[in-house]
Amino acid sequence: MKIKSPAISKTILVVIIGFLTFTSNAQEVNWLSWNEATALAATDKNPKKIFIDVYTDWCGWCKKMDKDTFQNAEVAEYMTNNFYMVKMDGEGKEPIDFKGKTYKYVPSGKRGYHELAAALLQGRLSYPTVVFMDEQLNMLSPVPGYQKPDPFLNIARYFGDNIYLEKDWKTYSGNVK
Repeated sequence: MKIKSPAISKTILVVIIGFLTFTSNAQEVNWLSWNEATALAATDKNPKKIFIDVYTDWCGWCKKMDKDTFQNAEVAEYMTNNFYMVKMDGEGKEPIDFKGKTYKYVPSGKRGYHELAAALLQGRLSYPTVVFMDEQLNMLSPVPGYQKPDPFLNIARYFGDNIYLEKDWKTYSGNVK
């Protein structure tokens, strides 16, 4: 196929370059399994905190948060640099070992739940809920509900930048725009 118009050629070239630039600047979150994240936390010289996205396959708000929040370039870059990122199905069937205990799937009602998800969510099975843990796998806080990119980044920075060690959430969030 031969393009006769130089204007069309330039337009196509600009579109291709724009697409390549956009895709090369896009940051992807590297989701890990629970076992991969806890192994890294135990073996890395400078371990990161752990972030857990507790979701279910049927949860529309979980899918929206994946698309709007976790695929946001600024969110993805910050989270990748500061956390081991884990996706955990709140209704997952695979057993998970944590701190000397094996957590399993519990059939209950229509769907059932995973015991570790229930423990991390403090018994409040609400999706999506994200959980922040420190480098020693101690829970810092669960955060229930859908979060847009900017509010989510404020929460992530509160834990990721260790602000929680110096300020309570109310003081910090009152200073954040």
